[in-house]
Amino acid sequence: MSDTPYIFDISGAAQFDQLVIENSFHKPVLVDFWADWCAPCKALMPTLAQITEGYQGELLLAKVDCDAEQDIVARFGIRSLPTVVLFKDGQPIDGFSGAKPESEIRAMLQPHVNEPAAPQVDLLKSAQALFADGHISEAEAQLKQLLAEDNSNALGLILYARCMAERGELAEAETVLNAVQGDEHKQALAGARAQLTFLRQAAEMPDIAALKTRIAQNSEDDEAVHQLAVQQLARQQYEPALDAVLRLFVRNRGYADGIAHKTLLQVFELLGNDHPLVTLYRRKLYQAIY
Repeated sequence: MSDTPYIFDISGAAQFDQLVIENSFHKPVLVDFWADWCAPCKALMPTLAQITEGYQGELLLAKVDCDAEQDIVARFGIRSLPTVVLFKDGQPIDGFSGAKPESEIRAMLQPHVNEPAAPQVDLLKSAQALFADGHISEAEAQLKQLLAEDNSNALGLILYARCMAERGELAEAETVLNAVQGDEHKQALAGARAQLTFLRQAAEMPDIAALKTRIAQNSEDDEAVHQLAVQQLARQQYEPALDAVLRLFVRNRGYADGIAHKTLLQVFELLGNDHPLVTLYRRKLYQAIY
């Protein structure tokens, strides 16, 4: 027996009627009449299997061992092997004898068998993967297609806003986020708003080189440490930013009205609970507090 449900062996006339004749009213069934001693039969089998699997259920393949199924052989007047017969609507409608090349077999099937449906692309998952890999423009293109079909898709809108934010269109991203309805994706929405916050803050802060110079001169320059972390967050450099903010929290948790703690929580919202960095730094934060 085959591992695929589209290919099966026939045992007995009753099974032939059920699996070939009855099935053929729903999908065309290709019947391969073969025998173990027939070398051309064995050469043809992989080709028939490959073609059948490629149709993804639009075509079935039944295999009849002619030595074991003499009644079926006599019923259809099979005189040479291999013989392949296509059944549709309960009747044999086409076929061939001998080992034929794949191109000829496909040409024979083409008028009778529907092409398999194109696989459905999950546009949101595709866009999420592209965004995670830093392919912002490609992710945005997927999201535009998704939102053209459903402009109320909350997760699509949130991710589209994040793409816009990465391109510096912060006001436009805020407008898109304001269009998200309901509380179902509250965490994702909070994460997107945290991203906007970091980007806005970073735009008003000294550049990275200047901040690193200040920290090199004074490693306990809390303002420079926090501002450098925000610049890193705006550039999606999450791990060094989390590490710096946690160290700031441990050293001076009261700095700027507890801004280190607030920033850590914002990053957790931005990355989401399942992110490995969130798991790691939640644990470190808990240890630092208690």
